[in-house]
Amino acid sequence: MKVGFIGLGAMGSAMASNLIAAGHAVTVWNRSEAAAEKLGSLGAKVVHTPDRAAQGDVLHSMLANDQAMREVFLDGGLLDAMDPGTVHVNHATISVALAKQLAEEHGKRGLGYVAAPVFGRPDVAAAGKLNILVAGQATAVEKVKPLLEVMAAKLWPMGDAPERANVVKLAGNFMIVTAIESMAEASVLARAYGVSASDFLELMTSTLFASPVYQIYGKSIAEQRFTPPGFALPLGLKDVMLAQDAGHAAQVAMPLASVLRDSLLEAMADGAESMDLSALARVSERRANLDQRNKG
Repeated sequence: MKVGFIGLGAMGSAMASNLIAAGHAVTVWNRSEAAAEKLGSLGAKVVHTPDRAAQGDVLHSMLANDQAMREVFLDGGLLDAMDPGTVHVNHATISVALAKQLAEEHGKRGLGYVAAPVFGRPDVAAAGKLNILVAGQATAVEKVKPLLEVMAAKLWPMGDAPERANVVKLAGNFMIVTAIESMAEASVLARAYGVSASDFLELMTSTLFASPVYQIYGKSIAEQRFTPPGFALPLGLKDVMLAQDAGHAAQVAMPLASVLRDSLLEAMADGAESMDLSALARVSERRANLDQRNKG
């Protein structure tokens, strides 16, 4: 199948590489051409404008946020450059409001639109083991299903309204941040009584919370290993705020989201902009002032 892919960060590059390996004719575009050239060495066709990547049967996108999506697809005119019948698969974590708008704008132009946000870090993407949420009209979903299966351990159907996949993604990422915050606070409590974070988190993540999210982020917290980022902290902040926006729109109270937002902002102010989401744990540690207490 002739496939375009735009947005080649760590996740997008890993996903596109699996499409190439599966034998699809993949055309790629990225704002930073260095990332695109790496895919070119694997057999992708590299183009210098996004409209050139949108000339195939399906266009995948993995852009960073709402702003990037608007700039490329709406303000940049990419939707108008796509041939009717083309299906756009959007893997980005975006707002519910933008998801609804994109579905409407695609429909006006006779374009298919599938929301397919993913759960998984770059190493999981490279292994083709992502969990992919899928929502859109049945005909569009059926057309792109073979492509998604190349990248996924499992596809999770969410119905025909694209925003359903996006709100599930936001809700899931909200739960990831709450898991990190709870591990951070609990491990600092244990440390205040002489129990190492490593011992405490190994116990918890091997028994009561023996799941990948707790194990991966728990290990990062215990080892104070916050770079390189697998899930950048600013993206976590963005997702919590988008979850709040979705809650406001549906009159769903999310008091914990406000706490998480403030903690993430505090982490950003303390220099964690380029760190992994697990660096949120530094906030709890600083609040408890354990280092000064131990010196005393």
